[in-house]
Amino acid sequence: MLPVRPAKPVAPRPVVRPAAVPDEVTGEPCSACGTPNPPDRRFCRRCANPLNAAAGPAPLPWWRTVWPLRRRVRAGSGRMVRLLVILAVVAALCAGGLLLLPAGRALFEDTRDKLGKTKPVTPVDVRASDEIPRHPATRTTDGLSNSYWGASAPGASVTYTFREPFRLVDLIITNGASASPEEYPRQARALRLDLEVTTRDGEKHTEKLTLSDKPGPHTIPTGISDVRTVRLVLRSPVGLTQGRHLALAEVEFFARS
Repeated sequence: MLPVRPAKPVAPRPVVRPAAVPDEVTGEPCSACGTPNPPDRRFCRRCANPLNAAAGPAPLPWWRTVWPLRRRVRAGSGRMVRLLVILAVVAALCAGGLLLLPAGRALFEDTRDKLGKTKPVTPVDVRASDEIPRHPATRTTDGLSNSYWGASAPGASVTYTFREPFRLVDLIITNGASASPEEYPRQARALRLDLEVTTRDGEKHTEKLTLSDKPGPHTIPTGISDVRTVRLVLRSPVGLTQGRHLALAEVEFFARS
């Protein structure tokens, strides 16, 4: 074996000790390590502990606490304003419901009229203000289109009374002396009728009906609920000359089945 040279002695390195430097930062000390921190810091500059952890979130402005009600509410701020806004919204909703309720109900009933079936309704009483002999007003409800009610002059009226209130969906009128084209022009006709419907509570619905001067039935949609009486007044005569009178062949009433 070769001889081993002995190692050279190495002198120990000097240890550098940092000089203490005074900490000139002033501020609230950290709750964890006690290190002072500037007022604008959010975390401790030594241990990163959150500063001012107990501080709550910034309060919201009053206009953000009105709606929805589950948002954070700033204590003692805008309570009266919020109450007034809520009351105004409730009042507006109530007023809108009252205004829209009749329109919504009418739309619902009209939809049922269009989708449902109808059935004929026969009045229990028919009375006229003017009748030509052998042509009473009851002939308008006898189911025959070749018999008619005769009236001597415009302004004559006929009133139909029903046993039970019903929803009048359609009104079918056969004008003239007959539905036959040959018999139709033999008597005068009223081309306009005043329709007056009285409901169960006494409310009256009036409408002006215009008929074309041709034979056959004329269907008139009505859509009136709780009908008790129907009155027709003859207007705008055509063909009314000496020896002739106004003729109305048939009036039919249809309810929703």
